Amino acid sequence: MLSLLQTLARFLDRPHFPWKTVVAGFSLGQFILEGLLSTRQYKVLQRTKAPKVLEGEVSQKVFDESQAYGRAKAKFGFVSGLYGQIQNLAFIYYDLLPKLWGITGIWLVRYFPQQFQGEISHTLVFFFVFNIITTVLSLPVSYYSTFVLEEKFGFNKQTVKLWVTDMLKGQLLGIVLGCPIISAVLKIVQVSGSEFFYYLWLFGIFLQIFAITIYPIAILPLFNKLSPLEPGPLKTGVEGLAKRLKFPLHELYVIDGSKRSAHSNAYFYGLPWKKHIVIYDTLIDKSEPEEVVAVLSHELGHWSLSHTTKLFGIAQFHMFYIFALFSAFVNNKSLYESFGFHKEYPIMIGFLLFSDALAPMDAIVKLLMNILSRKFEFEADTFASKLGYTKELARSLLKLQIQNLSTMDADWMYASYHYSHPILTERLGALGWKGKVGDAKVEDDDKPVKASDREL
Repeated sequence: MLSLLQTLARFLDRPHFPWKTVVAGFSLGQFILEGLLSTRQYKVLQRTKAPKVLEGEVSQKVFDESQAYGRAKAKFGFVSGLYGQIQNLAFIYYDLLPKLWGITGIWLVRYFPQQFQGEISHTLVFFFVFNIITTVLSLPVSYYSTFVLEEKFGFNKQTVKLWVTDMLKGQLLGIVLGCPIISAVLKIVQVSGSEFFYYLWLFGIFLQIFAITIYPIAILPLFNKLSPLEPGPLKTGVEGLAKRLKFPLHELYVIDGSKRSAHSNAYFYGLPWKKHIVIYDTLIDKSEPEEVVAVLSHELGHWSLSHTTKLFGIAQFHMFYIFALFSAFVNNKSLYESFGFHKEYPIMIGFLLFSDALAPMDAIVKLLMNILSRKFEFEADTFASKLGYTKELARSLLKLQIQNLSTMDADWMYASYHYSHPILTERLGALGWKGKVGDAKVEDDDKPVKASDREL
């Protein structure tokens, strides 16, 4: 394998190869593709009648609001995508990366002692400044999304103070965790030669296991409060479900998601022998206990059917081939020089440029992973149905769809590229749902609850 990568590296390292044009072309091509797909989806969002299977469940007012919300998000997505594309092309064509690298190098020499000189220290200072710049550039998009778009449709629960505090906490965490991780990655590449990708891969696996262990203990409490689920029908139902499936449940928590938004979700985390289930307070407030149990029967279906294990395995393979391919780019002088690096060839800068060059492959991987994810979602729905939760799961899906003003229908090409979950009509059809769920309806003046991307 190593010889193949070395051959690939020699093939790619051609003098004066127009890497800048190629990368810019990939970026622009992906933007145009996603724009065309969004145009197809926007036509669906202009429809005035709900899909037939939802006609008895969704009032015309709710459907109109859902379509309006979808159109607003689509317009915002186009503008924010264009804004990001302009930034990306500006970084490429104005050689902002080498200029920033040069400036941070001057700062390092001028303000840091001699023992802190070198590529690792320079990279840390570069990424600190680069992160500040990208964060500042993202503030208008983030603010509009939270306090204009989401606020308009009743989803936002954050204050500006909490929004700023979360951002500052995130930056601080990035420094505390990012500095040792970046330093370790660079050291591994520097000392392990052409076979660095093996060691980098093992280090990546270690980091994932470490994150699973440390996240609920040290990171999650910085942003949210976890409280034990109080005794009652819901706790009894969830514990009974876990016992029935032999799920290694250690603790049941409620998370105060409502202090930021009306988003609703439920998930589990932990090591294979010790799992914790977390339920958003918004999900509990808007659902009956048996509906929440049905949601969790779907989630635990992923565990029982080894979906989480399979996805973890795929992620490890993906990480390995990314690092292996990077080994063919890390010393590619034509790549660096095309982007303005003529005297220095920083490893992490190379990884940024490599990531841009890999954009078409990433798009294909995203498409394939979405196809697999939708397959797993159908299987988890079937699992919950076999446990006897068909009615409750259908009711919870319909409730969340209505409360969230989620998109009622989707263009098939857009959905194939973007959606990791099947649309509601597909899921109801797969469940064999035929009847009406009258109590899934919400009154027109009810406040919607928006589910997260990983809901159900």
